[in-house]
Amino acid sequence: MDLENLRQNYTKAEFDIKNALENPIQQFEKWFQVALDAELSAEANAMVLSTIGENNRPSARVVLLKSIDEGFVFYTNYESRKGENLETNPYASLTFFWAELERQVRIEGRVEKISAEKSSEYFKSRPIKSQIGAIASPQSRILNNREELETLFHSIEKNYEETNFIERPKNWGGYRLVPDYVEFWQGRSSRLHDRITYLLKEHGDQRYGSLWEIVRLAP
Repeated sequence: MDLENLRQNYTKAEFDIKNALENPIQQFEKWFQVALDAELSAEANAMVLSTIGENNRPSARVVLLKSIDEGFVFYTNYESRKGENLETNPYASLTFFWAELERQVRIEGRVEKISAEKSSEYFKSRPIKSQIGAIASPQSRILNNREELETLFHSIEKNYEETNFIERPKNWGGYRLVPDYVEFWQGRSSRLHDRITYLLKEHGDQRYGSLWEIVRLAP
């Protein structure tokens, strides 16, 4: 495998600091809409969530962005590995990569649980089999085989044959990453990429764009 000679010259767009919106969440929504409109082959809302676990070891996985408010919201099992990581260290990062657009967004900040009401509202909107799957899966725990998981799923599914309502399990719900650092990366030719970064000013409030410092970083 000749990995050393795998390279691509990025030429599709540019991103200048003078065109950056004052608030990084608004700038993200603008780029995200472009990704949605492009109908990318992969899920545009797929993002790498990186957490810190035992012995300060990083741990990363792909999850799905499900809403944007004053932060970035995703859902999971609170007892999963990422949930346990966030319980001991509530800081994390998100990475979006839209290869077709030659764009990447990196987001860092503190993670908090969203309200139980909002988690339940979203859980209710999921397909019923996804709801059952959330109950059936002892996420991040060791299984003897796949049949063990499928047997548990079908057993729970049978219990709900007569109802259209499944209550959200208490160990499942949403998290919000509230950013203090957001970096927009646009691929450019000759590896002279554009990196426009938003830094939350000390004692700032991320809801107001005037409290963000916007800088250009060397690629």
